[in-house]
Amino acid sequence: MDLPRDELLLLFDVDGTLTAPRQAITDEMKTFLYQSVLPRATLGVVGGSDLDKMCEQLNGQEFLHKFDYVFPENGLVQYEAGREMGRMSISQHLGEDVLQRFINYCLHYIADLELPIKRGTFIEFRNGMLNVSPIGRNCSTAERQAFDEYDRTHRVRQQMIDRLRGQFADVDLTYSIGGQISFDVFPTGWDKTFCLRHIAKRPKPFRQIHFFGDKTSPGGNDYEIYSHADTIGHRVTSPDDTRKQLSELLQLC
Repeated sequence: MDLPRDELLLLFDVDGTLTAPRQAITDEMKTFLYQSVLPRATLGVVGGSDLDKMCEQLNGQEFLHKFDYVFPENGLVQYEAGREMGRMSISQHLGEDVLQRFINYCLHYIADLELPIKRGTFIEFRNGMLNVSPIGRNCSTAERQAFDEYDRTHRVRQQMIDRLRGQFADVDLTYSIGGQISFDVFPTGWDKTFCLRHIAKRPKPFRQIHFFGDKTSPGGNDYEIYSHADTIGHRVTSPDDTRKQLSELLQLC
């Protein structure tokens, strides 16, 4: 890989790519990114979570200034060189009537679900999306892992999405499963490829944009950007696998 730093962009998912799900980035990964990768390429991170949750996982505000691009909420909020450059609003886009009808239906549906456990915070409102969690985002790490295993067999999230697609067929929404306990809902086109619109405004285009993510199958929240014509997609299985693939790509071995 002989491209100059300003012609090569490496974009990363967070959960399962830079960190274990909902865990903090390790010191080893930070050292690798900032000392070995950053001098060789422009760095960007795009996640479904809001900035506060990204800060929890990526060592506070440090990453906001280390990474050239930071895209919380699928890139519907954009940071460049540590400065906010813009944001979109799902409430303005959908309107309050549609938003309340959708939220009310979700809460009624979850209330009738029989699960091994339920906790709290079933719907999280973000600038550009809704995050829906049948178990509730307040669950512990052990409960999160247990639900993930339960969901693999019982397809709780997918069944809820199928019901929502039928109920709200008149609203142009996309449903995207990510992480272990929830799924995101947003206007069609507001997936992680949205961040590419901001990147495209750069006066000098990148010659290559590589994306690294773990939820790259259809229905996963990395699929659209992983398979986009403007990116070279890399499917990873863990932060260790991300390091391995980066070392091979940049010939760091």
